[in-house]
Amino acid sequence: MPEFTLPEPVQIALVLMLVAAVFVGFVRERIPSDVVALLAMSALLIFGLLSVKDVLGVFSNAAPITIGAMFILSAALERTGVIGAIGNSIVRLSRRWSPMAAIAALMLVVIVLSAFMNNTPIVVILIPVAIRLSQSVGVSPSKLLIPLSFASIFGGMTTLIGTSTNLLVDGIVQTSGMASFGIFEITGAGLCLALAGTLYMTIVGRWFLPDRDTLATLLPTSASRRFVAQVLVPVDSPLVGKTIKETGFTTDKGFTVIDVMRENRSRRGELTSLSLEAGDRLVLRSPVSEMLSLREAGNVAIGSGAGSTHAIEPVQATETRVMEGVVGPQSRLVGRPIIGAGLVRLYGVYAIAIHRRGENIGIGGKNIRFDIGDTVLVEGPPGGLRQMFDDGMLSNLTETTEQPIRRDKAPIALGAVFFVMVLAALGIMPIAGLALIAAAGVIALGCIDHQEAYKSIQWDILFLIFGMLALGQALETTGAAAFLVDGISGPIGHLPPIVTLAVVYLITSALTELVSNNATAILMTPIAIGLAASLGVDARPFVVAVMFAASASFATPIGYQTNTLVYTAGGYRFTDFTKVGLPLNLLFFAVSLVVIPVFWPLVSAS
Repeated sequence: MPEFTLPEPVQIALVLMLVAAVFVGFVRERIPSDVVALLAMSALLIFGLLSVKDVLGVFSNAAPITIGAMFILSAALERTGVIGAIGNSIVRLSRRWSPMAAIAALMLVVIVLSAFMNNTPIVVILIPVAIRLSQSVGVSPSKLLIPLSFASIFGGMTTLIGTSTNLLVDGIVQTSGMASFGIFEITGAGLCLALAGTLYMTIVGRWFLPDRDTLATLLPTSASRRFVAQVLVPVDSPLVGKTIKETGFTTDKGFTVIDVMRENRSRRGELTSLSLEAGDRLVLRSPVSEMLSLREAGNVAIGSGAGSTHAIEPVQATETRVMEGVVGPQSRLVGRPIIGAGLVRLYGVYAIAIHRRGENIGIGGKNIRFDIGDTVLVEGPPGGLRQMFDDGMLSNLTETTEQPIRRDKAPIALGAVFFVMVLAALGIMPIAGLALIAAAGVIALGCIDHQEAYKSIQWDILFLIFGMLALGQALETTGAAAFLVDGISGPIGHLPPIVTLAVVYLITSALTELVSNNATAILMTPIAIGLAASLGVDARPFVVAVMFAASASFATPIGYQTNTLVYTAGGYRFTDFTKVGLPLNLLFFAVSLVVIPVFWPLVSAS
């Protein structure tokens, strides 16, 4: 059956409309960005803008495979305690440091780490380290968490493997017929930007950093001990049929009902209207003295009309702690409802307060779900809290947790990363092959087991990349990219190439503040190559401009995942990032226009 092909103008219009729809979907965030990208891929198939063969070819792209392998190598470094050990060393050495010295030291260490591994786990692990460091030097955590995130971005710009954005751009470069980038080809220019950024943050930017309170200010002091008890409502209890308010367990008597368990299910969202039934278990919070008397009572009579009847039967009482955690990208809580996420069933832990994007979120609504970057106050028994943090449900912000670390395997993990760097620099094998070998090696040699390896891969990012690669290919094959190039080059084609370079950087920088940096890089790289071709100059400096601008997201907390992670952990407001980050964006723009032509001259294409 012959295939029906739409006229070229219609194809171009459809692809551009689809690109616009994808950007709207990314900004509105009602549907996960990876799902938006896969829907775009499906639309390309439905309208015949790409063939099935073209779409399947996207999944053979080397860049996402390399990124997946680098996720595993990063997890191996994390699991063997390399990152945590370095972070703890900073805290131990910081007792007499000034705040400026603390910011500089933290940023330099993070830059080095981020040059060779995925920066998201670095930030997740070092957030509690930065909080401890802030306490050591006597400043608010908000003075250090934005520098932590920004430094991880700086470091990612110094090597080809430092960020998924660089690897993606290199993959598109290779498919366009250009020579691939060497692992250290961008290091010189990247270090210039990293140095400029570090000087700005330590000398100028630190004065724009706010002094914000976080959820940690709600943590009780060690003197205010808290107990949680479970009590059973027996069959003949006079409390059967009564609401919580009618039971007598009120705050003026020293009790707070925090949950009702019925048939092993939490009814926390119904506390104001729920009528008690026989067999219900009430979960009560109270100061230690009242809770101990409740636990030791042989005949408890609480509530109107209870008389001498057993109104409740104590089941257990446990001293609890309140701690602070952040929801990381790999947490199983992401997308799950706050009530019913399993924290109570698995660990005996309750979420008691949540901070998201500058505001406190109520925990009573059934439709409220955990999101990446949420800062959560949790209460529970020490053992349950420890197990919850060890299982990766939350990353502990109150104190540095010691997971079972395979420290004896640290040399192997470091050696694997060194293996990739050296052999890639020598050109022995493409980075994709080296990364796969190294990832298999750290699994086989016990740095990380295979289940942890699969869990470490951020599949949502990979499928976002696959979907956007398909959209980028459609831009090329339908002529939409050439249409955009003509539209941009028309007004500026007669100007010097440095002006076009500036335009490419500014457009990329603006887009990456609003949507995924990877999506922006995929869409802008072929346009940058096309603009260079229209000017008759080497495309490499334009591609590097896309690399740097797509990563340099400082003015909003939503353009880069590490910014989102520190957003709520530091108690920041949206405008805090703009005040600190917008001047940094402009600084990077100016420095890039100077250093890019130095390392990659704007000369005629040979």
